[in-house]
Amino acid sequence: MRRRLALLVAATTSVVLLAFLLPLAVLVSRAATSDAVSEATARSQVLVSAVASGSTPGEIDDVAQQLAGSGLQVRVREDTDGPARRTQVTRTDDGRALIRQPVAVDGRVFIVDTFVPRASLREGVLRARIILAVLGLVLVTLSLVVADRLARSLTSPITDLAAAAHRLATGDLSARVSPTGPAEIRGVGHALNLLAARIGELLTSERESVADLSHRLRTPITAVRLGVESLPPGPDREGLSDAVDELTRQVDDLINEAHRPVREGLDARCDAKDVVEERVAFWQALADDQGRSVDLALPDRAAWVRISRADLEAALDALLGNVIAHTPEGAGFSVSVATQIGGGAEVVVSDAGPGFPDEGVVARGESRAGSTGLGLDIARRTATASGGELRVTSLPAGGGEVRLVLGPPVA
Repeated sequence: MRRRLALLVAATTSVVLLAFLLPLAVLVSRAATSDAVSEATARSQVLVSAVASGSTPGEIDDVAQQLAGSGLQVRVREDTDGPARRTQVTRTDDGRALIRQPVAVDGRVFIVDTFVPRASLREGVLRARIILAVLGLVLVTLSLVVADRLARSLTSPITDLAAAAHRLATGDLSARVSPTGPAEIRGVGHALNLLAARIGELLTSERESVADLSHRLRTPITAVRLGVESLPPGPDREGLSDAVDELTRQVDDLINEAHRPVREGLDARCDAKDVVEERVAFWQALADDQGRSVDLALPDRAAWVRISRADLEAALDALLGNVIAHTPEGAGFSVSVATQIGGGAEVVVSDAGPGFPDEGVVARGESRAGSTGLGLDIARRTATASGGELRVTSLPAGGGEVRLVLGPPVA
């Protein structure tokens, strides 16, 4: 916008200056020609007077020689075309000015021709045009400086507004703008600050409401759990127990989500290579205790993905926890990270266990009670939030494989 305003002012100023300076340049040229003709006419009056007084040809020649020495070429001839005419000024083929002055002497008419050189006709014109051009450049420069200052006073507040809006979009609810500039832009700044404050209030209220509701649910859930545990052992009790476990997990998720201080927003990112290496190192000790072999394959460069570090750590812990909990001791597992063309990464967790017995979990990667599906549900939500997907496969030779496809961060 700032550049466009400067270009607009430059174009407008240039048009105005051209409309003013071009006629002025023509006027200067005509004024120089008129001055030169007037001066030549006045100087040639000496010769006109000599002819009118009946001077001898020798005296007339002497006067002509004097004028030639001063840069004027003159000649005297008798006019036989008719009666005396008025003084005329014309141009010759070589660009000189020709002044013709008729003189009547004893019934005869003589013409005094005075030739004005081109240099005299254009004397001072070039200097005047240079001055006009310099004046035009100075005026254009001044207009650009003024336009730039005016544009800056308009664009700087707008840039601040855009920066504050971007911070809000990325989850920084503390972003505020100092309203400056014209009244309209200041009004937008005040409105943005009010909007940011209102969003913070609404989110705080939402988190408090969800947390309060979740805590209230704990008491009846506990009562239901006690009632289930009082039932005799059997399929009904196990089914109800699994349902209560799932409900408890959902309530815990609500409480944890409500207690998150700030949402990551659109600008969440982390290095999947670094996160995977750290979490595998964390689970390595438990794997060693159970006699599990661990294979880790990482790329040579960082693998940036559009998800927060905490969310990716939770997804990896869920997947690795599934491997530890649902495969026999001694069954090894491998974790690999591969960057993708166009950005993002693919994290693959595979194990040498019995695979996934529940084909529904394999197909959907959704939560099913307290089994493997819980970890898959967390991983699926993480992949979806990053713009990717979750792929779950039971390997033909045995074991399971989970591919966590994560999208690239926002540029």
